[in-house]
Order: sequence, then C-alpha cells, then structure tokens
Amino acid sequence: MIKAFIFDLDGVITDTAHLHFKAWKWLASEKFGIVIDENMHEQLKGLSRMDSLEKILAIHHLNQKYTVKEKVELTTTKNLYYRKLISDITPRDILPGIVELLEEIKGSSYKLALASASKNAIAILKSLDLFQSFDFIADAAIVKKGKPAPDIYLLAAKGLSVAPENCIGIEDAVSGIQSIKHAHMFAVGVGDKRLLHEADYVVSKTEALTLPNMMQAWNNSLVKKKTD
Repeated sequence: MIKAFIFDLDGVITDTAHLHFKAWKWLASEKFGIVIDENMHEQLKGLSRMDSLEKILAIHHLNQKYTVKEKVELTTTKNLYYRKLISDITPRDILPGIVELLEEIKGSSYKLALASASKNAIAILKSLDLFQSFDFIADAAIVKKGKPAPDIYLLAAKGLSVAPENCIGIEDAVSGIQSIKHAHMFAVGVGDKRLLHEADYVVSKTEALTLPNMMQAWNNSLVKKKTD
C-alpha cells in the first residue's frame, strides 16, 4: 500500500538544473580554462556537488591535479556563484501542475518528503513557499553516498516512518531513478521515456503528474507482478 511520495527538487518541483550548469561552466572556464558542453549538463543532473566536480575533472584528466582540500574549496566557490543565481527564485518558478499535485497528495493523507542532492534544497523550498508542504526533508549533507546510491531515498522513507516499498519516488534524472529503484521503491520519471527507461512510469512533463495517474500506474505494476 502506498503511504508516501518522495520528490526530487530540480527538474520536478522547480528547474534550477540550468543554473547549476551555468555555475559549473563558469567554474570550469575560470579555474580550469576548459569549456563543458550540453552533454555534460545531462550527465551532472542529480549528482552531488563533489560527484559533479569529480566527473568534470575526470573527463578532462584533471582529477589527480587537485587535493581533497582544493576540491572542497572549488565546490564551495561553485556554490557561492550558484547561490547568487538562485537568489531571485520565487513561487513563479514552480513547475506547472506541482502546487496542485502537492495539495492533492496532502489532501489525500499521504506523507510527503524531499530527497534532493542539493544542499541548498531548504533555501530553495522556502523561496518557493513550499517548505511547509513537506513532512520531511532528507539532508544530502549527511548521506554517505549520493545518487544513484539509494541512501537519500532510504533516509527520506525513514524520516517519514514509512517502509520503502510503500513509497513512490519522483525524479527527472537517470541517477535519481536508479536511486529510487535501488531503494526498492516505485519510480516515476519526468522527461524522456527513452532516457528514463528504468522507471516504472514516465510522463513527459510535470503537468501530466497526477495522483490518480501515479496510483493507477502503481496498481498496474502489482497486476503485472502477479501475472508474470
């Protein structure tokens, strides 16, 4: 029985992924003298700050050039730039259909949690005026492993006191879908069905995310399991 819904932030509730990428492009140019392209944008979605930096450095064969301390300083520099970019976020930046969906879920007595890789998640939710909508916010700073490991989704489920198999997770990134599946939850993807093929149910845009549709998809998965 489904008892809770666990949301990612970027690409599901609001879209700051392009701002993350803008900050990474700036850092790569300013500090490394390199240019990162749109292919990298997709690869960085859902990753933690440090994992994103490691990926950029590895692709350009720079991962051995910096100490752990220097890498921490680099991620801090990137985050300061990113925070300037998100300082103007308002409720107008909530993706279409999300306010109505959150209200519908809460009104149906399901629990709500956030499982974002962003350490700025709370600040962003407050800017969107959505902080009070969530029963629990999983802190990316305390999980041992970032997505695609299941840690942050398991932490969210634990924070809600709900078993993972009774949760539906919602993501827009491949690493996020993998995180949900590794946590043994029902995975809902928002975006390209071909890219998010590991999800149990995919919609192309947030407007198509509705409580009845997700519950129907979950019920269909149960029927399929019984007939397999």
